[in-house]
Amino acid sequence: MKKIIYILGIESSCDETAASILKVQDGNFEILSSVISSQVKVHAKFGGIVPEVAARLHIEKVLPIIESAVEKAGLEMDQVDYMAVCSGPGLISSLMVGVETVKVLAHAFEKPLIRVNHIEGHLLSISDKLKFPAIGLVVSGGHTQIILAKDYLKYELLGETRDDAAGEAFDKVAKILDLGYPGGPAISKIAETSNVSDLKLKIELPRPMLDSKNYDMSFSGLKTAVLYKWKELTETLSKKDLEKSKVLIAREFQQAAIDVLITKTLKAAKEYKAKTVVIGGGVSANKLLRAELEQTIEKQLPSVELLVPELAMTGDNAAMIAQAAYYHIKKKDFADPLDLKSDPNWQLV
Repeated sequence: MKKIIYILGIESSCDETAASILKVQDGNFEILSSVISSQVKVHAKFGGIVPEVAARLHIEKVLPIIESAVEKAGLEMDQVDYMAVCSGPGLISSLMVGVETVKVLAHAFEKPLIRVNHIEGHLLSISDKLKFPAIGLVVSGGHTQIILAKDYLKYELLGETRDDAAGEAFDKVAKILDLGYPGGPAISKIAETSNVSDLKLKIELPRPMLDSKNYDMSFSGLKTAVLYKWKELTETLSKKDLEKSKVLIAREFQQAAIDVLITKTLKAAKEYKAKTVVIGGGVSANKLLRAELEQTIEKQLPSVELLVPELAMTGDNAAMIAQAAYYHIKKKDFADPLDLKSDPNWQLV
């Protein structure tokens, strides 16, 4: 491997079209560019992601985004040493746009191609600081998993959601309460509202599987509990108080979800004697989750380092794909540009 290498990463697994150039020198990472075209405003009109719309927008944006990332990095395409793409899991129509585009580029410019798992990208978004064994909590709109990383590229799935992902539950609860899309930021924002002290109402929601002996989770029942509580309140409260009750419901729902995530993560970190705990995925941007996880680890596991990505690295991005690709490059784990296919159900472990 050259002393300095440049990796082009591509991510199009859902509703962000992203490209990034990563410079690696002596094992040190420098993100030279990270360009993301978000479709949030488009899908907000529908209250959720429409796969066909997402794919069409990826087709429109993918080449301009790649060109922009290479240009912002101060490179020409032929100066890129490796090309990496997220080939799953995700929406098949969205994945195909990124995968097929990079296959053509890798073949045309005769560059080695690396396939990267989307979950692995989130897990390794702060990869250069990991100490093993590490416990990773990947929590997003489509995935909620607790992973044991024994080393780079050596993973064991400890637990996952049995139904809705945490981010999906946030979206559905926000829809129940008519808070808009995406649900995570909407719920987090309204939960911080403080002018509801005059409303004499106590909201209590379940913490599903909180005390189960395994590391699995469930958020569907929590979402359903919100639905029933909301229906009950619509029949008993005035319109003014009903609006105020949204704050209390959002606050309790958010806390319930966070309690489950933190309890399971800490349990795994203790059992497997983790040196590092890392979180990733869109829900890891939640301020309360970050704060409470930090406080809990500091109190219960003071020798364990918590790695929290910058906000720009929590959502889907291509820099994390390029970073994960580096460890595959070291093992010469390359894909054939003519044979690589998108895999919407690709399991990391």
